[in-house]
Amino acid sequence: MSVPLLKIGVVLSTMAMITNWMSQTLPSLVGLNTTKITAERAGYPDRSTGVLPANPEESWQVYSSAQDSEGRCVCTVVAPQQSMCSRDARTKQLRQLLEKVQNMTQSIQVLDQRTQRDLQYVEKMEVQLRGLETKFRQVEENHKQNTAKQYKAIKAKMEELRPLIPVLEEYKADAKLVLQFKEEVQNLTSVLSELQEEMGAYDYEELHTRVSNLEERLRACMQKLACGKLTGISEPVTIKTSGSRFGSWMTDPAAPEGDTRVWYMDGYHNNRFVREYKSMADFMTTDNFTSHRLPHPWSGTGQVVYNGSIYFNKFQSHVIIKFDFKTSTISKSRQLDNAGYNNMYHYAWGGHSDIDLMVDEGGLWAVYATNQNAGNIVISKLNPSTLQIIKSWTTNHPKRSAGEAFMICGTLYVTNGYSGGTKVYYAYSTNSSTYEYIDIAFQNKYSHISMLDYNPRDRALYAWNNGHQVLYNVTLFHVISSQEL
Repeated sequence: MSVPLLKIGVVLSTMAMITNWMSQTLPSLVGLNTTKITAERAGYPDRSTGVLPANPEESWQVYSSAQDSEGRCVCTVVAPQQSMCSRDARTKQLRQLLEKVQNMTQSIQVLDQRTQRDLQYVEKMEVQLRGLETKFRQVEENHKQNTAKQYKAIKAKMEELRPLIPVLEEYKADAKLVLQFKEEVQNLTSVLSELQEEMGAYDYEELHTRVSNLEERLRACMQKLACGKLTGISEPVTIKTSGSRFGSWMTDPAAPEGDTRVWYMDGYHNNRFVREYKSMADFMTTDNFTSHRLPHPWSGTGQVVYNGSIYFNKFQSHVIIKFDFKTSTISKSRQLDNAGYNNMYHYAWGGHSDIDLMVDEGGLWAVYATNQNAGNIVISKLNPSTLQIIKSWTTNHPKRSAGEAFMICGTLYVTNGYSGGTKVYYAYSTNSSTYEYIDIAFQNKYSHISMLDYNPRDRALYAWNNGHQVLYNVTLFHVISSQEL
């Protein structure tokens, strides 16, 4: 087995849990569960849904499905008919507490199944790695039978493989943590079931505290699974073909549940009209929309809709404006001091793309360049209410050399171009204030990217590619360690 193939095998095995979880997101986002043509294009399976009994009074009741539209684990809750446990308010509280624990039980079972499946593969790979290490040692002991060149090559391969062993050990530790969660929830479920039959056997407040603590730990565990390092970008799914060569489109990552409105802005300057589509399905199949007129034209394609407001760079200025769609008023505006504007420090494709606003799991960001940083990219975390800079990071990457950029989990990812062959090749982590050069394939289907932004709710990249509105699914990798829980 060659070293590249071995590395691919290990990465795929450790990423299975995250990939399986997130691969459901893109189909539901674009309406693949209800649109036959789109489903065939994306090639994703339909999600399963809970089934309610015909007569809830005579049977047990199923309340939820296995996964929601945001890709989060949601469990099937089974409870007795409500007339059985309605003696008093205390009984109702206990019943609700039991249902919460049952929810957590199902979530942990899903997490446990994924971890155990990956662990089996990892353990098999660990045996192969250790066997390979033994063979290499035998070769080393009998090196007289090999030429010096062969011996050095084999030893170099072994050094490349050796760092993978601690990763496998971390995965084994993660499996033990999930098992501990599972045992704790099972114990609490048993206690609560007995308590429903024998009132007063245990202290309710103590049980509530235990459940809340476990729920908090489980939530932290799931949040760790949601974030990670970018390791792959899927093939593009074309949602629509419309507009000019340049533009931007998006959904609100902080919108309430059920709000799937699509926001659409054609062009990169001298335009101030934002289209609002009621849903992704409406955007894909109709031209019915509501038009919002902004008080000023925007500059570039770096707009972002966040929590009901649009944030944009005012044309020919370094002013950022927050415009509230609900009140149709400017709720805040502020200058981004020292930021280049009016095509001073644009992306490689031009288009007044000096200031790029974006949102990830951590909130609102601005990406731009300054004379003080020699035209290299500056990353600033912004307060979404006041637009004040919370903290800034200076990078060594020239803004004019970047094709496009996007933020995921506090890391800025930069493409090497905007036309023809394109890849993500530079990453700057604000969590560690370090950068690295990477090589992640990115299919530029229509040969001209003028907008590329990540949506943390959908866990997808939105792109405007030469008059086509396109989506990409992303693969994130993260190994949970006990120190992080």
